[in-house]
Amino acid sequence: MWAASYRSSVRGSPLLILFRMLTITQALVDQIVAHARKDHPDEACGVVAGPAGSDLPERLIPMLNAAMSPTFYEFDSGDLLKLYREMDDRDEEPVVIYHSHTATEAYPSRTDISYANEPGAHYVLVSTADTDGLGDFQFRSYRIVEGEVTEEEVTVVEAY
Repeated sequence: MWAASYRSSVRGSPLLILFRMLTITQALVDQIVAHARKDHPDEACGVVAGPAGSDLPERLIPMLNAAMSPTFYEFDSGDLLKLYREMDDRDEEPVVIYHSHTATEAYPSRTDISYANEPGAHYVLVSTADTDGLGDFQFRSYRIVEGEVTEEEVTVVEAY
């Protein structure tokens, strides 16, 4: 989804700035958080697919963390190939790529950034550690393009 913001330019006229935001259903948020809690203390990972070109996450696909690690996640290459073929057959694309952090805040690590190869996807991180004192998890979304990380707004809705 796109959102617009108007700010004053250097010369005082309005400047339109477009930025991306993630719109996602409460049911999908709940499922992603449940997956992160279930796989804790290891990192959980998965994909939420949606119709190609729609930017609407619809179908949750929890994946196995092949690394089985509390500090690193890795999709099994065979499972990932199968998933991409399935999405292609269904005219879908990865709208959200998610994983959890078990002891740190929900912010991409250097490794996360180096592995981010879907410039059109929203990268969601769930932290199962209470690192900010606001509760037992954080749910944050980022765009990661060519190593540049930009946090984006998350809008949670009941339905699209």
